[in-house]
Amino acid sequence: MTDPIADYLTRLRNAIKAGHRVVEVPASNLKKEITRILFEKGYILSYKFVEDGPQGTIKIALKYDPVNKVNAIKSLQRVSTPGLRQYVGYREMPRVLNGLGIAILSTSKGVMTNKEALGQKLGGEVICYVY
Repeated sequence: MTDPIADYLTRLRNAIKAGHRVVEVPASNLKKEITRILFEKGYILSYKFVEDGPQGTIKIALKYDPVNKVNAIKSLQRVSTPGLRQYVGYREMPRVLNGLGIAILSTSKGVMTNKEALGQKLGGEVICYVY
């Protein structure tokens, strides 16, 4: 597999389209940080790290609206790929859906959202857009 982050986002997208409540993905430190951000921002219901084997897995409980059965995540879009890395400075920070969505960045201070990076005046690699 050449792009594990794209695989992670695709597994989430496929689980949402299929209407699953829980999805399991192979774990890595970057995926754990992205999952933590999605939980803090209210895009997923809960998550759990399972240490089985050398790599481990992440179990993610997806968040649905109880009335309309609509998922909290409308779109997951990969921005920076292994073939074309996308870097931004804090002055060129992307705004996702005019501030309603988030961009997840990998900075020198760790993985954070575009709003947190802008507050700390940090730039970095744009991993994905979520709204």
